[in-house]
Amino acid sequence: MLKVNDVHKSFNDTKILDGISFDISKSKVFGLAGPSGSGKSTLLRCMQGLEVPDQGSIECKGKTCFMFQDFQLFPHMTVVQNLLYAPNLGGKKRENEQRANTLMKNLGLESKKHAYPKSLSGGQKQRVALARSLMINPEILLCDEPTSGLDVATTTDVVLLLKSICETAGVTMVIASHDLDFLTKISDRIVLLKNGKIVTDMEVQLCDDPINYLKKYY
Repeated sequence: MLKVNDVHKSFNDTKILDGISFDISKSKVFGLAGPSGSGKSTLLRCMQGLEVPDQGSIECKGKTCFMFQDFQLFPHMTVVQNLLYAPNLGGKKRENEQRANTLMKNLGLESKKHAYPKSLSGGQKQRVALARSLMINPEILLCDEPTSGLDVATTTDVVLLLKSICETAGVTMVIASHDLDFLTKISDRIVLLKNGKIVTDMEVQLCDDPINYLKKYY
């Protein structure tokens, strides 16, 4: 589904990614863990084509969509307008409106259809950003710190929501986060980056205590 092969990336004289390689299978949730500055967000941006690797390659079979950490909602647009303004949407207006209505219903946003982002909670903004990403029917969804700034209860809701999307829509997800508790609850596999290198690669279900295992390398 997605193959990262010996990817290197530097900004000025600072090495951000240093020979990253792995494969991601279809319909799996793949976690990118690591402290701030480890390179996980840069790697995610390279997967989407927002950054270009200095060396190596990223092969992607399927349409990707990027969900930004700060949601990137248009403040002057309502929830439904944000969804209908999704990039590379295409299709007929009526079909897009029907899809937007279905997504808002499935994500519990029907009552917020005509609300503006400033009136939404962090969890609601997160759901709008997810709905906008799903408008283009991506095969691969790239999420950068999707629980940043959310409380524990809302984070739990996000876990259930993303798992449901993966299972029902068959979407492959790559999620970058420093939150090990969140990643171990949602991911099938987690790669931990540190100083631009992979320091461990684990299958979550095969590990008895995944959080403490990852903490050893953090």
